[in-house]
Amino acid sequence: MRKTLIQFLFALLLACELTSCITTRQTNYLQTPNKAKSTFNDTASYNDYRLKEGDRIYIQIYSTDDKTNALFNGGGSTGSSQMMSGGGSGEGMDLYTYLVQENGNIDFPIIGEIPLKNRTIRESKKIIENAIKPLLKISSVDVRMIGQSFSIIGSGKSGRFQFPKEKVNIFQALAIAGDIGTFTDRSRIKILRKTDKGTIIKVFDIRNLSIINSEFYYLEPDDIIFLQPMDSQFFGVTTFWGAISTVITTISFAAGMYKLLAPTGN
Repeated sequence: MRKTLIQFLFALLLACELTSCITTRQTNYLQTPNKAKSTFNDTASYNDYRLKEGDRIYIQIYSTDDKTNALFNGGGSTGSSQMMSGGGSGEGMDLYTYLVQENGNIDFPIIGEIPLKNRTIRESKKIIENAIKPLLKISSVDVRMIGQSFSIIGSGKSGRFQFPKEKVNIFQALAIAGDIGTFTDRSRIKILRKTDKGTIIKVFDIRNLSIINSEFYYLEPDDIIFLQPMDSQFFGVTTFWGAISTVITTISFAAGMYKLLAPTGN
């Protein structure tokens, strides 16, 4: 009876080890889709982000007229350029940053309110230029979003990260966070996104090559990425030699249990 129990325990442990091995099919990115992986067909191209209530944009005016530069750029055209390149203070940036208000407008000096909600940065630039030109002599207008960030929760990577540029995809976002751990379930990545119609959650398999066709391939400001652990990670076997080592350990454990429980002769 004891021998049978030991054999059962050994078989159970060995089965658990084999089923908990992590393979490249579970961790590699951009694999060719198959029946086991869902295919995304949401969209085939990147759509420029459209401004929402609460977004902050930095506006810099370029002009050959000194009075215009003094009015909008704090005394000269170079001051703002230094701030944009990192040479200025946060306080200086705030002086030329405008909030998209609840009504969808920004409150711009002299011009007044300019409607920018649901506009892209390119469209906003044109709208601002057209609003200023009848009143002031300008060469061009530089419009940029600032304060864009995304969040990652889970897998030891939790944190809030700044967008290094306007266009960031899911793989770039994970790289910024230091990639995800071996035992993260890549088949159940979640992204939470706020839209005008409410908050939506998308669950997808990041290993799938067709993810580049998903509307969630590129992040938007304030997106939250949720990372979940694999169901089978108790033994943490990730390599062939790790598996061999674990099997040997199991055999040693079974042998020790047998010696402990086996009946001794008189």
